[in-house]
Amino acid sequence: MAPQLPPAVEKYVEQVDAYMQKHPTLSQYEKLKEVEEKTGYSKVFFFLAGVLVMFVLLLLVGGFKLIADLSAFVYPAYMSFKAIDSKEMDDTQWLTYWVVFSAFSIIEQVAGFLTSFIPFYYFIKTAFMIWLYHPKFLGAQLIYKDAIRPLLMPYLNISGTPATTKKTT
Repeated sequence: MAPQLPPAVEKYVEQVDAYMQKHPTLSQYEKLKEVEEKTGYSKVFFFLAGVLVMFVLLLLVGGFKLIADLSAFVYPAYMSFKAIDSKEMDDTQWLTYWVVFSAFSIIEQVAGFLTSFIPFYYFIKTAFMIWLYHPKFLGAQLIYKDAIRPLLMPYLNISGTPATTKKTT
């Protein structure tokens, strides 16, 4: 029989279990339930062990760059696919994210030599990318509205009139 867990840990185990029940295909809930019945240990521990093994494998294969790139791509791509196929979801959030992501990727590529001088660059990049798409912050909309849109709007023909450029003398 599994040892008794402290109440604080038990609370988090229940939260992870609720997440696993909400996403049974992703978490392989039924298979882990069978393992729990056979071993007496919570399926949450096996799920978290699997997540840890996947993280370590990704770290060994591609380093922190791969993990940062996956965190910037996988969830937004998943949500974009859902938005495309859903009539209820608004595509604007994800279109905005991809515009900002593209701009950031171009800047990162051009100024890539600078990234080696920034301590913990890939941790910062991961946090920044999550900030861009997290529903609580929606940072991509802020960056688009305050930085990208003012730079591009003078050159785009969106209102139906030709784009104008200012002559310099």
